Amino acid sequence: MRCFHLLPILVFWLLILVPGALGQGVYGSIGQRVWQNECAGSVQGLVSWNAGEGFPSLGIGHFIWYPAGRREAFDESFPKLMAFAASQGVEVPAFFCGPAPWPTRAAFVADQSGLAQHMRKWLASHIDLQVRFLAARSRAALPGILRASRNPQLVQARYNALAATAQGLYCLVDYVNFKGEGTKAEERYNGYGWGLLQALEEMRGTPSGSAAAAEFSRAAGAVLTRRVANSPAARGERRWLPGWLNRCRTYAR
Repeated sequence: MRCFHLLPILVFWLLILVPGALGQGVYGSIGQRVWQNECAGSVQGLVSWNAGEGFPSLGIGHFIWYPAGRREAFDESFPKLMAFAASQGVEVPAFFCGPAPWPTRAAFVADQSGLAQHMRKWLASHIDLQVRFLAARSRAALPGILRASRNPQLVQARYNALAATAQGLYCLVDYVNFKGEGTKAEERYNGYGWGLLQALEEMRGTPSGSAAAAEFSRAAGAVLTRRVANSPAARGERRWLPGWLNRCRTYAR
């Protein structure tokens, strides 16, 4: 019986760490969907610097990369992606080593060297790598999610059911990148969070196969609807809800 419970976890790690284990077509499909969600599917969006932010964002997951001397509350995920690439035997270009090469957004916008285009080309050719990194990131979040859960056994069973299918893997990969783990006390409105933990706790029962992804889709939409209902009026989050719910619907397809 214990081996049965371990099987989804073993399959999950096989899909993440063994290139081709899931099939390039499935990696590519998940990558295209995450890419569409974060960058509108554009190559240009693979290296961007949003107005009002102190850092560029790279890759299909908009991974943060800080310039030298800059640190903020957000997790700097791009160097972790590069470390993962190296661990998988992928050669990391020199221009991705060290801090971000632009000190400010103005310098990024003004740069005519073609560096950003070289970066976009490399990132566009390594979509499956980024998907496996996002999956590993989701899996690494699980122990903290279980510690914070009111019902860790049920949450783990739901996570395992999702991790056992390509569609469920997309749910886990995209949502934790989209709305986080849900374990931080400061990420709450009126005591309610909206991360992966809350979406898994919101699910009904322990469905498997495609039914697990469909139920996760419903639960994620419910969690985000509750977030908006509890959000401060001054933040105006209701304007974002239709787009968020559209993203959640992709989890069931």
